[in-house]
Amino acid sequence: MAPTPQEQYKEREKRVLDAIALKKPDRVPIMPHFSFFSAKYSGFTPEEVMYDPEKLWKAQWRTLTEFEPDMDNSPFGLRFLGPLLETLDFRQLKWPGHGLSSDVSYQFVEGEYMKAEEYDVFLGDLTDFMIRTYWPRIFGSLKAFEKLPPLRDIITYSIGTAFGFGIFGSPEMVAALDALKKAGEKSLQISQYSRLFAEKAREAGFPMQYGGYSQAPFDTLGDYFRGTKGAMLDMYRRPDKIIKACEKLLPIMFEVAVNASKVSGNPRIFMPIHKGIDGFMSEEQFKKFFWPTLQSLIVALIHEGLTPCVLWEGNCTTRLDIIKDIPEGKAIYAFEATDIFKAKEVLGHKVCIRGNVPLSLLVTGTTEDVQVYCKRLIDVVGKDGGYIMDAAAGFDDAKPENVKAMFDHTRKYGVY
Repeated sequence: MAPTPQEQYKEREKRVLDAIALKKPDRVPIMPHFSFFSAKYSGFTPEEVMYDPEKLWKAQWRTLTEFEPDMDNSPFGLRFLGPLLETLDFRQLKWPGHGLSSDVSYQFVEGEYMKAEEYDVFLGDLTDFMIRTYWPRIFGSLKAFEKLPPLRDIITYSIGTAFGFGIFGSPEMVAALDALKKAGEKSLQISQYSRLFAEKAREAGFPMQYGGYSQAPFDTLGDYFRGTKGAMLDMYRRPDKIIKACEKLLPIMFEVAVNASKVSGNPRIFMPIHKGIDGFMSEEQFKKFFWPTLQSLIVALIHEGLTPCVLWEGNCTTRLDIIKDIPEGKAIYAFEATDIFKAKEVLGHKVCIRGNVPLSLLVTGTTEDVQVYCKRLIDVVGKDGGYIMDAAAGFDDAKPENVKAMFDHTRKYGVY
């Protein structure tokens, strides 16, 4: 008798939880990030699913039910973004149909959205800086916010009230507030689709991978505020400032994850790592600027009962001895270009390892190539448990037959 969807749900979740706890599950779990592969697999362009939630649903549901990963992601928070981003005139992203051709993934547009001389403002009153300085720079529709007086100046009838609200009657501010209202409507639509997709997936027997998002404080500062060049220079010119800024962001990154998990009911937190890789900073810089607040964040999330799912993008092989210092069996480390076999040797007794079938193999290789690599991953990294099969990163242009080979071989050969 075939298992019910509820039984399949419990079976899949247990399989992943056993791997996280460094136990041997019944077989190696497999749960990739499908990215825009789902759209292309169903005959849609990335642009279409960025703007049409029904097409995105159809594409993701087909991929989910045909490949049957052990866990999936609701795609709406990272794919159905076109209408929202256009409403806000968002400056930090180019996406298919808006700055890019219709058939490619979106691209982050890095910039110096916080000047070096603004550290003290950032450290002193972050909320004020975000609303009156940062938002107008990244959201073109909110440029009028840079004309706002400090909101703390409006205290009572005799202090700030008489003249402080005048800006809200200006045409440019009225337009900005209207954009916020429309953005709110778009955001609610994304939330509704995301929630419904997760519910339907659960009913069909599929858990969701993540219940929230967070990021290393250094990456938050370097990616979105200072930019790569600014962050690199700050390590030499303003070391104390960058450390204080990371410490300022630490509780915020913690709260972002905890609050999202409470809403979703899912303890797994996705955490991509960008600037902690070997090629960006030295080992000593990693120890001084990057790892202290990231380690604190990981440990704090674990103590909160959450599961950090850290994606180490790029090559982090020289960091392995450093990043092993976290509680045992409580997190996932996914690796893109790191020597995953070395990672098993160094980290296998401390953290569940995930990855890393190369994207080049999935895009240009043969099914036999994929099977050979998956076999090696299962034999070496999957030995004694604590391993999750995945591609090196989200894939857009993989051959469907190669994705199928990755799934089929894992299910057949990955049995313990």
